[in-house]
Order: sequence, then structure tokens, then C-alpha cells
Amino acid sequence: MSKLLLDPTSERRVSERTRLDRPTSLDGQVVGLLDISKPRGDVFLDRLEARLGEAGATVRRYRKPTFTKPAPVDLRHEIATSCTLVIEALAD
Repeated sequence: MSKLLLDPTSERRVSERTRLDRPTSLDGQVVGLLDISKPRGDVFLDRLEARLGEAGATVRRYRKPTFTKPAPVDLRHEIATSCTLVIEALAD
């Protein structure tokens, strides 16, 4: 079954991206939780952090300065080089 991934970054051309396999376990994974600074996103991430910790993951929290712009390059680099998995909170 083919799945379509929509990218909300307003690309002019569709980029081909290969989906990565999901990890078999969270034990030993470093999970980055990115709060995009929308209201109540931190509430969701607080609960998610607790659940991930119970599953054996190490959790690192990050926050964008504003939800209206992409994350700064240095923040994206830090997340990419420090984490094996990333979850982004989009809740209002």
C-alpha cells in the first residue's frame, strides 16, 4: 500500500523521501520533543515525555521561538545531531 506524505513547507517541487523503519524498541533511543510554541503543546509533550521515559527512552526537550517561522538552523542541527527520533507537538 502506497502512502502519501504531505509536507507543509510550501515546496515548489515535491521531494522524494524514503520512510525510515520504525525502531523495534524505545529502549536506549534519544527522543527529541520539539515544542513549536503553540498553546498547550507543552501539556501534550509533558505527558509524552513521561510515557517515553517509562518505555526506556532518554528525552530531550526543545522549543521553537515562534510557531510562525521554521525552527532556526542551529536548533535543527542540534536536534539532528543529538537525537535518534523526533516528535513535534502541533497541538493548540
